[in-house]
Amino acid sequence: MPCRRRCAKVLAVPSYLLRIQLVDRPGSLGSLAAALGSVGADILSLDVVERTNGYAIDDLVIDLPPGAMPDTLITAAESIPGVRVVSVRPHTGLLDAHRELELLDHVAAADDKPSKLQVLVDEAPRVLRVSWCTVLRSSDEELQCLAVSPGAPETRAASAPWLPIQQAATLDGSAEWVPQAWRDMDTTMVAAPLGDPQTAIVLGRPGPDFRPSEVARLGYLAGIAATMLR
Repeated sequence: MPCRRRCAKVLAVPSYLLRIQLVDRPGSLGSLAAALGSVGADILSLDVVERTNGYAIDDLVIDLPPGAMPDTLITAAESIPGVRVVSVRPHTGLLDAHRELELLDHVAAADDKPSKLQVLVDEAPRVLRVSWCTVLRSSDEELQCLAVSPGAPETRAASAPWLPIQQAATLDGSAEWVPQAWRDMDTTMVAAPLGDPQTAIVLGRPGPDFRPSEVARLGYLAGIAATMLR
């Protein structure tokens, strides 16, 4: 019983994915960590998303004490000169220093192509830190959904005029083909060819916009996964 109560307490601790932009100079992260610590935040991991023009875009997975509001993260982070919070989102994924390798290993271990596709879309959101993933194929002017992850919008796109696709790219979330429910959630999307230009893996989340490095990351992952699906 004591163990059960202890585990329940751990599971109740809310985690958030904090994307920040900060000046890329020595001491910036230390100051940020100190500011977040002052509101009880516990930094679990940090990934550098992009570095450019003297700035860095970082993703931090953070635990907050029960009852603490995520707004305190924004206030604390932006109290440091040169720091801007891009987004704060709930984070429910597992932490893994080798996320992509683990995902590819699981895809390779699946029995057949449909199973491999399902493993890919199920695990890609955790690995690439998005809300949902799907694989679409366009053939004879018909759009097929080959696999979809939990958490994907119930409303499905009826068309994908951006197919065929030659390389990883962001998609226009305000385009006519995008269902209104997706627009209402301010959905941002990125897609990459999966084996051939008529088939694509699509990632979506309610903001922020995908950075060029995230687009490239999906392209690399999709290219490797495609070889496992042949």
